[in-house]
Amino acid sequence: MTRDATFEDGAERPLNLGALDADDLRVISALVQDAVLPASEIAWQPKKRRLGLLLNRLRRERLGGTVERVRSLLVIDNVLRVSSQGIDRRDPDTVLSVLSVGFEAADSPRGHVTLILAGDGALRAEVEALDVTLRDVTRPYMAPSGKMPDHEV
Repeated sequence: MTRDATFEDGAERPLNLGALDADDLRVISALVQDAVLPASEIAWQPKKRRLGLLLNRLRRERLGGTVERVRSLLVIDNVLRVSSQGIDRRDPDTVLSVLSVGFEAADSPRGHVTLILAGDGALRAEVEALDVTLRDVTRPYMAPSGKMPDHEV
């Protein structure tokens, strides 16, 4: 039996979300839009079949006038191969900005998780099955710029 949501259910807590289908992934994509990370915070672990990114994401779920960021771990599991475009791996300090995360189905349940980055960059993970998690790993902090990004969505 399910219960109705309560006011306490809306209390601020660190995010810990999972996506097992394309609809779930759209929620995660919205939450990581405009997240930034240095290229050095991308870790591909072929033996574990895992791709992880340590992001500084905007807290879009936070209402009010303050602009906050939080460090979050975006993990893609069941990864068979990873490819990239427009990411200079020789410069680990290059700052990347995430525009979106999407899933393209192939032979079910296989497919590709693609992160579109600002400046024509992309990161693509071929997956055996879609399994993506987003988990906040630090306390929120004031965004250094104090401003929300201003661009068309």
